[in-house]
Amino acid sequence: MSMSSWFFQSWQDLGRVVVVGILAYIALIFLLRVSGKRTLTKMNAFDLVITFALGSTLATILLSKDVTLVEGIVAFIVLISLQYILSFCSIRSQKFRSVIKSRPTLLFYHGQAIELAMKEQRISPDEISAAVRAQGIAHLQEVEAVILETDGSFSVISKTGKLADSINPNVPNYPPKQMFPLSEYIF
Repeated sequence: MSMSSWFFQSWQDLGRVVVVGILAYIALIFLLRVSGKRTLTKMNAFDLVITFALGSTLATILLSKDVTLVEGIVAFIVLISLQYILSFCSIRSQKFRSVIKSRPTLLFYHGQAIELAMKEQRISPDEISAAVRAQGIAHLQEVEAVILETDGSFSVISKTGKLADSINPNVPNYPPKQMFPLSEYIF
């Protein structure tokens, strides 16, 4: 393979990328609209995997001459169907949901870090501070709770917020039984 073939091989190859790319993109958009908004949410690890897998499949369809457009569309259908089946089962079965989905984790409560939860989730005090600052809260004393959500994002509940009472049934160990003073940490 010569060096010039690294940059350009043929007009036919470029034409294939354009035509297959447009058709694959249209097929993906159609399938995503049919499957609903839930397909591309970031609610848990499985949703994230589907999002990456769809992107990877689209790239493979575009750039691999070994994968036909129809094979790529079937791959889209398989991935979207699997995501649909997983979400369908998780909605209807608490047991299934507990196997495939994580639960929110309380990391910080009323000025105190929950060290065991932070260690289990591999979250540093600096990350909690950053999440609090990202919400525009200047002092940790203004925070009732910091929760690591199932999608990996942080929810910061201020002491003046009305959400504090409503999260109790949704977050295990809220309020916590064991806490550690923040004096051990630099925030």
